[in-house]
Amino acid sequence: MLRSLAELPDDVDTVVLMLPDSRVVESVLLTDRLLARLPTGALVVDMGSSEPTSTRRLAETARARGIGYVDAPVSGGVAKGVTGELSIMVGGDPSDVERARPHLEPLGASVLVVGPSGAGHAAKALNNLLSASNLAAAAEVLTVARTFGIEADVMVDVLNASTGRSQATEVKYPRHVLTGSYDSGFAIDLMIKDLGIARSLAREQNASTPVTDAAYATAVRAREALGGSGLDHTEVARYYESVNHVSLRSAGGPGDRKEDPRSEDEVER
Repeated sequence: MLRSLAELPDDVDTVVLMLPDSRVVESVLLTDRLLARLPTGALVVDMGSSEPTSTRRLAETARARGIGYVDAPVSGGVAKGVTGELSIMVGGDPSDVERARPHLEPLGASVLVVGPSGAGHAAKALNNLLSASNLAAAAEVLTVARTFGIEADVMVDVLNASTGRSQATEVKYPRHVLTGSYDSGFAIDLMIKDLGIARSLAREQNASTPVTDAAYATAVRAREALGGSGLDHTEVARYYESVNHVSLRSAGGPGDRKEDPRSEDEVER
């Protein structure tokens, strides 16, 4: 195991990064001079959730040094990571993407090439934006249903048999909300980070996105109301319970809710 980048071998041809955000990626590649230590012709694969504009700048810097750069964030969480069934969104020069494939395909059931450098990170942020919006929208629907007298698990069944279904209603609510466990393994802080990336991307494109703004504001309010960091992202539903004074537990009680065998937990890593 390397104790520092100074010990990096001279013949490294590929470096795969899975770091928390763009600031850390920039620090490793530029401040700690990883890019400067890599030989010409090497390849960097960034599999974290980074900011698309930062990724583009880093890719340009890498190319100027003769180094390939691919962004390849993942979706699917721990469960799909263990089974090698992640969904991987890939951005970069086509030749670099092909060089990265042998490293990506063992990890993913789908390797989706979405565009040039930064496009993978843009797609990941937008995917997580929709996922977070679905989570919050379902909480609102279930809150109204429960107040009217419809049990939360019954309403979830209705949604999943109808056009309102989503990954949130099919997986997150049955496993992590109706049971009261709130243990998906994906932190609300990471969800807020991804929502912020999507929000910034929308502003850079001069797009009007009121739903995006509302999803971001709701997540921030939920984190603050529930006590700050260290929360699971599914606790957005607990925030709705607290402000509306309702319970979204299954009618049969914790542990009585049957999971949908067709679905696997796909948290937004």
